[in-house]
Amino acid sequence: MVRIIFILLFFCINTPLMSKDAFERNCVQCHKKLPTSLQKMFLRYLATYSGENSLKAELKHYLKYPSKETSVMQDMFLEAYGVKKPIKIDDKELDEAIDIYWDKYKVFGKLE
Repeated sequence: MVRIIFILLFFCINTPLMSKDAFERNCVQCHKKLPTSLQKMFLRYLATYSGENSLKAELKHYLKYPSKETSVMQDMFLEAYGVKKPIKIDDKELDEAIDIYWDKYKVFGKLE
């Protein structure tokens, strides 16, 4: 009986962790520690690459092969926090995270 209660309790506690989407699991946790929000970074990407397809392609490339030359962040930011390490998730989950990121912060269709 105690074992069943423990198993049920374990799943109840861990369900919120498992229910997070790809963006929450792979992006938000690390970015909470940075002084620039994900929304501000999105706007920098949008200003640089303008369209959905180019932004997503460039962001995916940067996340897999990060470098100072391909970063949209200012040199002062990169000097303070460095260039990120390559992301270690499969392409399907990375695409899902990027799609969620786009949908969350896109300005198209939200402006009147």
